[in-house]
Amino acid sequence: MMLEGLLVDLVPLNKPFRELEHKWRNHVASWWASGGEWPITTKAALERQQAEWLEWKSNNEGVRGVPFGIQTKDGQPLGYFGINWIAEPHRLAMLGAKIGEPEYWGGGYGTDALLLLVDYAFDWLDIRKCWLMTTSMNDRVQRQMEKVGFMFEVRQRKGALAEGKWYDWLAYGLMREEWPGRAAMLEKLGLEARVKA
Repeated sequence: MMLEGLLVDLVPLNKPFRELEHKWRNHVASWWASGGEWPITTKAALERQQAEWLEWKSNNEGVRGVPFGIQTKDGQPLGYFGINWIAEPHRLAMLGAKIGEPEYWGGGYGTDALLLLVDYAFDWLDIRKCWLMTTSMNDRVQRQMEKVGFMFEVRQRKGALAEGKWYDWLAYGLMREEWPGRAAMLEKLGLEARVKA
């Protein structure tokens, strides 16, 4: 399945994305996504983690996710966007994201992808609530959450250690009845497709 946006498309998380995962895991993008961890991941370790995750997923059918690769309109892989897990009885979805190419940070690409993902969760999967977490050091994600209508819900004090300093974990949530729809959000935000010169 492909979800078509204005600046990006969300596509199946396939081989081109898996081949770039090693680069993205060992990059500052992972530092932001992990809450300040600087793990060094070898290709062998990454392959082992992916195999373990697939095995775990096959043994835990009650918890499922929907991973997508995020790519530009001309097909350049940028990272990962998806639903990390769904608690089906509660119709609750935890979202996750990582844009591994910093030159695409702050240009609306993540916002476009987030609008696609939220719309998909509510309209296709009949999710009741979407939520995600970030750290208090990640101002960019906090602004994005507020911009697209997520509400700040929980602060877990001093839950993340980054470069010798403690930061809070912050949880943001969006209820289905609070979501005006992707078209209304695109208009509100003034997000428009870009024409290549």
